[in-house]
Amino acid sequence: MPKGQPSVVPDDGLTTRQRRNRPLLAVHTGIGKGKSTAAFGLALRAWNQGWPIGVFQFVKSAKWRVGEERALRVLGASGEGGTVAWHKMGEGWSWVQRDIESSEEAAREGWEQVKRDLTAETYRLYVLDEFTYPMHWGWVDTDEVVEVLRSRPGTQHVVITGRNAPEALVDAADLVTEMTKVKHPMDAGQKGQRGIEW
Repeated sequence: MPKGQPSVVPDDGLTTRQRRNRPLLAVHTGIGKGKSTAAFGLALRAWNQGWPIGVFQFVKSAKWRVGEERALRVLGASGEGGTVAWHKMGEGWSWVQRDIESSEEAAREGWEQVKRDLTAETYRLYVLDEFTYPMHWGWVDTDEVVEVLRSRPGTQHVVITGRNAPEALVDAADLVTEMTKVKHPMDAGQKGQRGIEW
């Protein structure tokens, strides 16, 4: 893709502009760090374009105060770019699992809300953070997710993050990035730190 030029131009009957403006489904998966961070980087770009943004955090604890949330909420309220709505699905889940049943219920209700918002075309960019986990665990039906996302109306972009992205989701996506780990400070016994992990 030198200078942003596609290597293939399909014979699909679309103009360059029509093809350029198609809504995308992006998936950030893999065991490496940075999946959510990359998605929030996209949210910053969307905010700058004046797009309404919906962030849905599926499994991170609702008690966590992550830097991206505060920054995007402040930007969304500034009136200078797009609006930002931040949704936490119940108490969520952290790396120490608790109360699986209520987490499963919260994830399902979160998906139902995403479906309602897609139907209403509420946002131009959806960040479904850690959404691969509810699909991987069978809490949310992957085939339904793929069908809903394939048939979403308008120009709604969706980015989904998390490890173990189901194959059907990867196949349906327009853009898939797999984060791999080469080295991590935790390998040397260093715990996460402010400004880096949150």
